[in-house]
Amino acid sequence: GSIGIGHTRWATHGEPSDVNAHPHLSNDGTIAMIHNGIIENYHTIKTKLEKLGYQFKSATDTEALVHLIQEMKKVSGDLETAVRLALRQVDGTYGIAVISSQEPDKIIAARKGSPLIIGVGANEHYVASDAAAIIPYTRQVVYLEDGEIAVLTNGSFETKTIDNVEKIKQIHEVTFDIEEIEKGGYDHFMLKEIMEQPETLRNAMRGRVLLNEGNAKLSGLNDVTLLLENAQRIIITACGTSWHAGLVGEYMLEQYAKVPVEVEYASEFRYRNPIIKPNDLLFLISQSGETADTLAALREAKKKGASVLGVCNVVGSTIARESQGGVYIHAGPEIGVASTKAFSSQLVVLSLITLLISHQRKSVSNDVLKTLCKELLDLPSKVEQILKDTTQIEKIAEEFKTANNFLYLGRGYNFPVALEGALKLKEISYIHAEGYPAAEMKHGPIALIDENMPVVVIATKDSTYEKIISNIQEVKARKGKVIAIANDGDHHIDTLADYVIKVPHTLDMLSPILNVIPLQLLSYFIAVKRGCNVDQPRNLAKSVTVE
Repeated sequence: GSIGIGHTRWATHGEPSDVNAHPHLSNDGTIAMIHNGIIENYHTIKTKLEKLGYQFKSATDTEALVHLIQEMKKVSGDLETAVRLALRQVDGTYGIAVISSQEPDKIIAARKGSPLIIGVGANEHYVASDAAAIIPYTRQVVYLEDGEIAVLTNGSFETKTIDNVEKIKQIHEVTFDIEEIEKGGYDHFMLKEIMEQPETLRNAMRGRVLLNEGNAKLSGLNDVTLLLENAQRIIITACGTSWHAGLVGEYMLEQYAKVPVEVEYASEFRYRNPIIKPNDLLFLISQSGETADTLAALREAKKKGASVLGVCNVVGSTIARESQGGVYIHAGPEIGVASTKAFSSQLVVLSLITLLISHQRKSVSNDVLKTLCKELLDLPSKVEQILKDTTQIEKIAEEFKTANNFLYLGRGYNFPVALEGALKLKEISYIHAEGYPAAEMKHGPIALIDENMPVVVIATKDSTYEKIISNIQEVKARKGKVIAIANDGDHHIDTLADYVIKVPHTLDMLSPILNVIPLQLLSYFIAVKRGCNVDQPRNLAKSVTVE
């Protein structure tokens, strides 16, 4: 048989360089290790080991751990016990794989706070941080939990706790196809994933919209019906693009379900000692289901007695497993670092949750909910209309590919869309961009507007349409270049904006799902024209599994 380990590094300690790259070797050259996560007390460990004569070549926290394993092997004599003894001295998070030239037939893997899965093949075993990495070789996977260690050989694997208690693990079947993690003829995964959205929206809704009842069927929430009905406050917590989806969810739930909602950055929520009451309900949104800050918020909320529910894409992920219930968005694997199809599917799922809670609470009439059902079902074909012709968006991208700054403005439901549009642009094109509520423009950003400032305004017809028209006129009065997202048939906007991208009309609540599509495409085309690496933008990771 053969054995090996490899790693793609997202730098936390030490610059991206060959010397800091994994695997890291022990001083005696017999042990190699790769590591995801952060060893928080690595400096203490390093200082202790340096006093014992260990020499460090890199600036990474990982090197301290591999040297510590070497030191523990002097005590234990075998690799597995050495790993266990070393990990008991570690503060922080880790997903590790360790091999030794003295025990060349095994890999030791361990997890705390950073995802790890075991792939089970025919006389072969794999360890990975994500199922997509091993799908070409096996569909049978085992999810390691925090505090567990796995010992892999080519013919077997066993799992134990860090205290050496055997754990019997269930083998799960990964259902997505290899084609889903290939580009399928597109130049980039991001473009493929943008173009997949009509289908991913259908997948998010399939079998869940009860048109005749004005209701939604969400099996993952069956056991928490009373919680949904009686919750006095809903807290949505997430990071990045998922946080923007949560902001839209706040508008949805407050308007239709009439329940108070707060949206929190997961990274802030867990550290500010939040006030949690017994009837509070926490929704955690995460594409990967492994986002470190969101997972930490989940555990903090559970500790304080809140009920926690997940909105995730990856089946079997840690957030999905540790939540009391939840809803999968069924977007399929999202490979591009900049999230696109997951965002729109998250919005659909939040719409379905709003539908369900509103129906349970009878907070709005059944006719209103039936209209919402119908408009939801119409969304995929409307997205297809937007994607059918991207000529205008490509023309705008060519015009503004050399811009240094962008401003995005939106109101109401479309303020979070402005934030998301700005995030997409800065993520993949490296152009500085800011999203603002349109009315806040007068409280600072208006000072930046001149003939060199492109301003993207989401101006579809909703309850704030007249106000947003006034904002466009304010920008034009200062010679700003306006790119407007507007509804089909809106000819008035053509006379005001420099460039207009048209989208079909829908309910105010659902408009973010349509309005974000042109913004995703605009970011994509600008980034491509600037020669940027669209799928793997610098300094960004797809799943942020460190705090």
